[in-house]
Amino acid sequence: MTDQAGRRPLIAGNWKMNGLKAEGLALADAVLAGVRGSAWRCELLVCPPATLLSLIGERLKGSPVRLGAQDCHPKPNGAHTGDIAAPMLADIGCRFVIVGHSERRADHNESDGLVKAKAEAAMAASLIPILCVGETLAVRDRGDALSVVAAQLAASLPAGASADKLVVAYEPVWAIGTGRTPTAADIGAMHQALRAALKHHLGAESDRMRILYGGSVKGSNAVEILAVDGVDGALIGGASLKAEEFLTIARACA
Repeated sequence: MTDQAGRRPLIAGNWKMNGLKAEGLALADAVLAGVRGSAWRCELLVCPPATLLSLIGERLKGSPVRLGAQDCHPKPNGAHTGDIAAPMLADIGCRFVIVGHSERRADHNESDGLVKAKAEAAMAASLIPILCVGETLAVRDRGDALSVVAAQLAASLPAGASADKLVVAYEPVWAIGTGRTPTAADIGAMHQALRAALKHHLGAESDRMRILYGGSVKGSNAVEILAVDGVDGALIGGASLKAEEFLTIARACA
């Protein structure tokens, strides 16, 4: 995989709702052991559950691995029991935050408008939102994937978005955690469509914005996926819970 238009690949691990204290620290330590002493072409990121963010953040200090969160509230503070504001995440060392993940959109009925508000809140707190978009199997099967995902992106895109302030992640909903992946041609076509949509909304600035692929990425298919034109890295779920698998995917950037 080569840098495209100055875009440095990003390999992001989404730990989802997994890991108690001992497990999280062991995973972070294993990732750190694997990255020390090596030069990495890609940017590395882990997004632990909220309970581990501060703890893992302390472990990552001084390393090439960045810290990210899995969600944030659209408001900077207030009476929102159980939620976490973007400034709180920035305060404990987060650099990125995932917004609009398909599991949030489905499990919590998050609309494009809410995802947009969360992305804007993240940017206001100097966090880089990883904005997720993707289609269901029903949409894919009826041939509407490109148009539906482009519309989802347009409705979720935060005001003031730029290449330095936003990352987009394409995650075919039907491929997450199922072991199924689209063909390289399908992935390439969607990334081209997203690039065109970004260009429509952002102009030349879109050339430098990273678009990740997420959907059952693993060590065995990472080389093929990351070689697809327009793929600027990966948003990894289950495979990021195994340090060596996560690092195998990161090495595929080379």
